[in-house]
Amino acid sequence: MKRAIAALLLAATPVALGAQALTPAITAALADPARPAAEKERDAARHAGAVIAFMGVKPGAKVADFIPGGGYWTHILAPLVGPKGHVYAYSPGESLGSAEAIAKQKAAVAGYANVTTLGDPLAAVSFPEPLDAIITVQNWHDLHLTRWPAGTAATAAKRLYAALKPGGVLLVADHVANADPGFAAPQTLHRIDPAAARAEIEAAGFRFDGELAVLRNPDDPRTAGVFDATIRGKTDQFVYRFRKPK
Repeated sequence: MKRAIAALLLAATPVALGAQALTPAITAALADPARPAAEKERDAARHAGAVIAFMGVKPGAKVADFIPGGGYWTHILAPLVGPKGHVYAYSPGESLGSAEAIAKQKAAVAGYANVTTLGDPLAAVSFPEPLDAIITVQNWHDLHLTRWPAGTAATAAKRLYAALKPGGVLLVADHVANADPGFAAPQTLHRIDPAAARAEIEAAGFRFDGELAVLRNPDDPRTAGVFDATIRGKTDQFVYRFRKPK
């Protein structure tokens, strides 16, 4: 009985993992000459190598950068997966409502032959082929903003689950909020309660597969907005890995 209880407690507790061993392929991707110098300067603070190693992406993989912004993670994944792999940079169609926005999306991946930009509406996000992994960084809280219909994040979780191969990985990183099961913090602080996000993603069928602790900051009181000068660039962040069961 004691062993059974211990096993249940372990399953319910995030597995905090520290430094990740970087493969030669990841090291080469980080050093890729096509990456903007300004992005390389951010690698140490973002622990980019450790995050990608935790994600488990290898050459030849088919992956997606879900809401890539300026393409920081796409620019690492493209040389990592190589010519036999592919990266899909997905931005919600609702945010691509002008020719200027579409041009900016395409410019972010110009020169990468193995990257395809996508822009379906968020509720209908899909990919041309089954994926090995999906990454989304500092975006999950945005799915709870009032600009989106209620339930948008839950729908996105289901769509991403469907997009992955059995055994595929979803990596979610975001700014930590204090306990907030009702998702009020995203609108005011651009943060999200990790427990609430995890429950929402698991409800789509995903299995929680561990936490990478390199971006955690216990000194962050989690009460200021992420753009506040007192905490910007130093927020407490979680990095959760989820897996689609085989």
